[in-house]
Amino acid sequence: MIPILEPSIGNEELENVLEALKSGWISSRGEFITKFEEKFARYHGMGFGISTSNGTTALHLALKSVGIKKGDEVIVPSLTFAATANAVIYCNAKPVLVDSHPDYWCIDPSRIEEKINKNTRAIIPVHLYGHPCDMGWIGDIADEHGLIIIEDAAEAHGAEYRGKKIGTFGDVSCFSFYGNKIITTGEGGMCLTNDEELAERMAVLRDHGMRPEKRYWHEEVGFNYRMTNLQAAVGVAQLEKIDGFINRKREIAEIYNRGLAELHENEELMLHPEMLWARSVYWVYSIVLKKRKNMDLIRYLNSCGVDTRPFFYPLNLMPPYKDDSSYPVAENLSYGGLSLPSSVEIGDEAIEYVVDRVREFFE
Repeated sequence: MIPILEPSIGNEELENVLEALKSGWISSRGEFITKFEEKFARYHGMGFGISTSNGTTALHLALKSVGIKKGDEVIVPSLTFAATANAVIYCNAKPVLVDSHPDYWCIDPSRIEEKINKNTRAIIPVHLYGHPCDMGWIGDIADEHGLIIIEDAAEAHGAEYRGKKIGTFGDVSCFSFYGNKIITTGEGGMCLTNDEELAERMAVLRDHGMRPEKRYWHEEVGFNYRMTNLQAAVGVAQLEKIDGFINRKREIAEIYNRGLAELHENEELMLHPEMLWARSVYWVYSIVLKKRKNMDLIRYLNSCGVDTRPFFYPLNLMPPYKDDSSYPVAENLSYGGLSLPSSVEIGDEAIEYVVDRVREFFE
């Protein structure tokens, strides 16, 4: 079976983990944590990095730290992984759904303002499958209405909007380092911000709400959302390789684009988009069938030894987030969308094999 994604782990990661083990600092303190936070923030040109136990806790930590509470509404795309909405609900706030843009699949900025009311406090743009949102347009909307922006960059490490890295446009940005992400720490996450006061608040809430200058003194209820030194040791080594990983992801996309171009021209499928203002990192190279359900192709490829994954179900269709409104673009993308093997470890011959099987399916 050709896997859809797998981590790329080498000697550098092993050496760092061994160093952390030998130091005795294997839990939530140690030099690799500080090093990873500082290096990841510097890579994005941001002032502060706050590491977390995973991407979902990063989102929750960010929302709590900016003061999202009961009665607040937060705008999120309907087509996203459930963690985006779940983190809002953890704050006793309400996720308000917006449809996808048909050209690049992220939240449609033209549909945001119709969902804004006196209770709206924030927007969470999700850079879906490695493609940036239109952060200029979203930023203008947020400025006009006085809204907080929390970028969900879990799937798009290193992607760029108009030459600037995503994760640098909001009040806070949140990343995931799960095993299938562009860089990984196994499990793990990160919040980035340029606001020193906000960074300090996130650091306190991440560590049970305990004041750093007064040990075991808690002025509010916090969380245990800390990354371990062992995870950070892996992250430091991974971060040294991120540009190579991204270049390989883009090479993989080019091979798929060439191989599937005829099916795109015949309007059988839509290729993974890249807008002129964007530099996608193609976390998972994805396509959308225009005339058939994704499961038809998924089952066929599986029978040929090719692992795939369907697009996310739109949130509005699932019981915890049920919404009687219609989100036709998100629903159509979910109906026909699937992702193809995109690991940086995959060889060109394996990609060509996948392309041949996709073409064979349509033939």
